[in-house]
Amino acid sequence: MAAYAAKLSKPLGAEALQAFRSFTVAHPRLIEARDELIEAIECAAPGSLILVLGPPGVGKTTLMRKVQQGLTEKLAPQLEADVGRLPFVAVEAVAPDNGSFNWRDHCRRMLMQMNEPLIDQKIHSPYFEVERDPNGQFAYSPRCLSGARRHHAIEQALRHRRPAAVFIDEAQHLARMSSGRRLADQLDVIKSIASRTQTIHVLLGTYELLSFRNLSGQLSRRSVDLHFARYRAESKDDLRIFQNIVLTFQGQLTCEQDVDLVGIWDFLYERSLGCVGVLKDWLARSLNAAFRSAARLDRRMLERTALSTAQCEKILAEAREGEARLIENHESRSRLRCLLGLPEQAAKADRETVTPPKRARGLKPGVRRPKRDRIGRAMAPNA
Repeated sequence: MAAYAAKLSKPLGAEALQAFRSFTVAHPRLIEARDELIEAIECAAPGSLILVLGPPGVGKTTLMRKVQQGLTEKLAPQLEADVGRLPFVAVEAVAPDNGSFNWRDHCRRMLMQMNEPLIDQKIHSPYFEVERDPNGQFAYSPRCLSGARRHHAIEQALRHRRPAAVFIDEAQHLARMSSGRRLADQLDVIKSIASRTQTIHVLLGTYELLSFRNLSGQLSRRSVDLHFARYRAESKDDLRIFQNIVLTFQGQLTCEQDVDLVGIWDFLYERSLGCVGVLKDWLARSLNAAFRSAARLDRRMLERTALSTAQCEKILAEAREGEARLIENHESRSRLRCLLGLPEQAAKADRETVTPPKRARGLKPGVRRPKRDRIGRAMAPNA
């Protein structure tokens, strides 16, 4: 009987863990970022780039899925009328294993997402090019398909499928390149595809995407920034919302608990840095460890599965640096106006300061106020 109960505990634990991982908290930052991103996709000019920036584990992938769901619902009538159209195309920029981003693999993944036929022929098929042989004679020689032709295949597929947006998750991997390639060339490829197909491209990644932000005036003009921020301890409202998120997660845990998560919310914030995705992954690891060891979920289990302090310090340093680079203050505006030759504006605090009106000086008793007296006599009506 004990063996039978042990067999039943494993699938039940696996189902509970899967249910917890599939659960999504509709917290305010996620809802706000979803609405802003959908609005940016609908209002941006065709061929624009939208950069979604945020710290690791803040929930950018969850945000992408929510936006994709919203686009699919809005385009449902058009998708039914045109079965060849796609609501979106989503692909993850895979980290390279040789130090340079693999564009051939990226193009292949995009074509697979669009269910494009004959992908191998378009990516690997040879074509003939004229070149000289050792004797100096011109001859036809097979060459591998060039990058330009791979991009042409992607452009043709996007023109045919007409998605509302192309999502590239983990887009910071595009910055991985060999020493001989400029960083601007990487984003120019995405920009050229977006421009020629008039398709909006959404790049989701960490603050490393800020290196793409101001590579050139052309890229700055065609790009839109969207900051998906973490919950900060400096804000009382953010801490209150974070506590509510912890309470929601506690209600989703199905295992027996020896710890009140809301009672240790500060420890949960300490090791998640205010990032909901980090918190959820941490609780999932703890829940899995509790199921595997047939134990209760307690603080010791949470401490064992938490990120180390060194890891948290590294993530926090990158987050603070990125947040500081996104802030526009009075000094940056003054510098821009100076470069444009415009007069410098006063600070907001100075503009809001209103000089109180001067009070009228009082007169001594018996002294008339200065005014013009009428002269002459009024004419009688019958005079």
